[in-house]
Amino acid sequence: MDAEVPLPRGDVTEGVVRVGDTVRRPHQPQSEAVAGYLRHLADVGFDGSPRYLGRDDKGRDVLTYLDGDVAGDPPEPWAADDDLLASVGALLRRLHTASAGYVPPAGALWRRGLVVLDPPIEDPPPELVSHLDVTPQNVVVRDGRAAGLIDFDLAGPTTRLLDVYNTAMHWVPLRPAEDVWPTWRGVDRVARLRRFADAYGLTAGERVALPDLGIAQADRTWLRMRASAEQLGGGWARMWSEGVGDAIRRRQRWMIGHRSELLDALQ
Repeated sequence: MDAEVPLPRGDVTEGVVRVGDTVRRPHQPQSEAVAGYLRHLADVGFDGSPRYLGRDDKGRDVLTYLDGDVAGDPPEPWAADDDLLASVGALLRRLHTASAGYVPPAGALWRRGLVVLDPPIEDPPPELVSHLDVTPQNVVVRDGRAAGLIDFDLAGPTTRLLDVYNTAMHWVPLRPAEDVWPTWRGVDRVARLRRFADAYGLTAGERVALPDLGIAQADRTWLRMRASAEQLGGGWARMWSEGVGDAIRRRQRWMIGHRSELLDALQ
């Protein structure tokens, strides 16, 4: 068997390694649901996701390795390229098209279902299953363009527009200047939002709805992050202790203050 090569640690998942042309990841409660989703993507011919190959003799999930470049943390300046941003929008649209016909089995357990919220949070009715964590660290880049997505641990039922907003939040990025990565300082966030929306192909109605959706989503995200920190611990607790809750509130205030500017850019 080939040697195990450690891969960069994610925010909450450690122990991910490359073995030859495969990736081995710790098996998690949501692994079976994610495996079913990945099998669907393979069946419909979507080439931008890893293939699920089963479990190894250590009980780890085994997936195909997607070759290419992946941004670090913080992401390098090359990852802020506007054409790369547009290709992320196009890749996300392809993912949503491929996902549209997938109906998960009854009782499928997704990561979101691991946390109990009291009182429950009312989300928009889901339209499809999608990735939900398209960060620079989860996009495989080849020849300067987004070619694939990795780390589907947070995948689950959602709406297209919520996934678009979440991706834009990371890639534009939609946040105040003090929270933009030092390697990306100076990017024109408003212009990049327009570029991303055009590349994805948002409709006029979706463009109007996006800023308010992001503002409302901050409340839901804050509550889920706090509950995840309290109930799951580990990386979730570490992110909370490092101030992710405060960062979510700063992002919300920034979007409220720049709502008109964002709407103008999206027209």
